[in-house]
Amino acid sequence: MCIRDRDGPADETAGAGGPVRDPKGWLVAVAWRRFLDATRADAARRRREDLIEQQPAPGPVSAADDTLRLYFLCAHPSLTSSSAIALTLRAVGGLTTRQIAQAYLVPEATMAQRISRAKRTVSAVRFDRPGEVGTVLRVLYLIFNEGYSGDVDLVAEAIRLTRQLASTIDHPEVAGLLALMLLHHARRAARTAPDGSLVPLAEQDRGRWDTTVIAEGVAILQAALARDRLGEFQAQAAIAALHADARTADETDWVQIVEWYDELVRLTDSPVVRLNRAVAVGEADGARAGLAALAALEDTLPRYRAVAAYLHERDGDLVTARRLYVEAAHPAPNLAERDHLTRQAARLGALLRA
Repeated sequence: MCIRDRDGPADETAGAGGPVRDPKGWLVAVAWRRFLDATRADAARRRREDLIEQQPAPGPVSAADDTLRLYFLCAHPSLTSSSAIALTLRAVGGLTTRQIAQAYLVPEATMAQRISRAKRTVSAVRFDRPGEVGTVLRVLYLIFNEGYSGDVDLVAEAIRLTRQLASTIDHPEVAGLLALMLLHHARRAARTAPDGSLVPLAEQDRGRWDTTVIAEGVAILQAALARDRLGEFQAQAAIAALHADARTADETDWVQIVEWYDELVRLTDSPVVRLNRAVAVGEADGARAGLAALAALEDTLPRYRAVAAYLHERDGDLVTARRLYVEAAHPAPNLAERDHLTRQAARLGALLRA
């Protein structure tokens, strides 16, 4: 047979189609070629090492990258705001269609169709016009939320990009979003127990809150509010700042928090904001007032039953509260929240049996 070296022609010691005529000579030739290959490779490696040693030491590397630019380009003006956000979250933010659908309170199939339409729309356009700042802020906000309470930790990346945006754009809502992220992130260490279970805000060890980060967030928020151009992220940050300012849960200024939620309702008319407002009303004016505010909302809202369970428990109706905790646990968006609601139901069950 005709034997070939890796890169060379047919070995001269072999016949065109027959056996090797001189096996010993063939082995010596092959061994010699392998030796040459190894020698050349070793020499090339040493030359590369010498060149690297001659290079100057690397200087500081900028933290800036093209990620924000991609966010702006995906938020193309040819798309509606909701479609641009969905496309950016999927294509650049790394969120799944299911996660995006949960954030928008729509079925996963509906969100999949929305993303597909957005892809078709931008497939024929030039990416030479960046999108709106507001669209990019919404994307960063949703990525932070998913990282804060979801299965994938995206918090650090969301904060990094928002800091980068704040350093390049003088916009009060950019500052408001950065303040909001910092104020929530400052409490994150106290949000879970050593076994991974959720710790409600009222029960958190406030000594574990990062006061340095809180101070930074409050300072950024105060500077933004001073410009008198209120937006939803500034209002949300103000609520977070009021929570951070309370030394104990009992010292929380719930009346002022309700006022900020009223501002948020005016700015967004969001059902999720109204749901959170019902909790604040329950704390400020009593559980009955909170339940009255809750009654005006659709019971299909995510976490509706969890809020209803909490308010019914505060109102003394433990039977209804336990049932609602059980119902809320099943559709919980993550395992930690599901376990927390299940424990709440079990706690009330033990009280009812006692």
